[in-house]
Amino acid sequence: MNLVKGTTFTFLIGLGIAGNIFVLVNYIYLFRGIEKKPVHLILINLAFTNILMLFTKGTPRTIASFGLQNLLGDVGCKIVVYLERVTRGLSISTTSLLTVVQAITISPRASRWRRLQPRSAWTILPLLVFFWILNALISMNLLFYIKNSNNMNTSEFSKSENYCYFQPDNWIIRWIFIALMVLRDAVLQGVMGWASGYMVFLLHKHHQHVLYLQTSKLLYRTPPEMKAAQSVLLLMLCFLFFYCTDCFISLRSFLSLLKNSISVSAQECLTLGYAILSPFVLIHRDGHLAECCHAQ
Repeated sequence: MNLVKGTTFTFLIGLGIAGNIFVLVNYIYLFRGIEKKPVHLILINLAFTNILMLFTKGTPRTIASFGLQNLLGDVGCKIVVYLERVTRGLSISTTSLLTVVQAITISPRASRWRRLQPRSAWTILPLLVFFWILNALISMNLLFYIKNSNNMNTSEFSKSENYCYFQPDNWIIRWIFIALMVLRDAVLQGVMGWASGYMVFLLHKHHQHVLYLQTSKLLYRTPPEMKAAQSVLLLMLCFLFFYCTDCFISLRSFLSLLKNSISVSAQECLTLGYAILSPFVLIHRDGHLAECCHAQ
């Protein structure tokens, strides 16, 4: 059973890393061109975040599923778990920013939101740096309380496949950081929901306009901004599906106080699902990436 689980994890993580590297390299190549789009810089950050998440969260789980435990010391555990938490926050932050920027991009010229459209890709860079600093600070407490199971008594933890454990000395500090993470996720998902609803409204109006032109027998070509908005909406739906399902399973496991191997494996797959699936959504929807994929 461990061999099947380890092989499955290895295949999925390898597939996700390969897809994200392909997206990262191609968008870096596009970004080096004359037209530097803000969306390209955001997608570069998203692909890099996904690669880091798959390495930090996926690789230790894969090693543990093969039965090779306790390979990391205290320092290794601190680094891996810290980067895992930071990349999780960066994933939702980058996806939220991508949704907002795309909603502003397709807004009508006379709209007040169009005034917020980034004039260049470099105007997005301070926001990305801010998200890195914010998520690094919110997860800072993990560097002090994460320990390797080799340095703990067997009575201090339950038997599981994890070999890095969180042992806070001060529960008040723990709940403060949990509250900050919940607040961050709630705010970013609220912003993401508003931007997505606004894009759906604009796409509906665009669809009605297309139907009118078709009935008038006029030729009309869909702008690339509208196609990009549809791709961003699909990415956002993928993120919400994996995020909400993961939260539901985590809450159910916490309330039932029972953790079987199937629910734990399903939760780990859902945690990494967005990082694995998102590059292939981009490859499928983005014409340039699809052409590069077929060429290779």
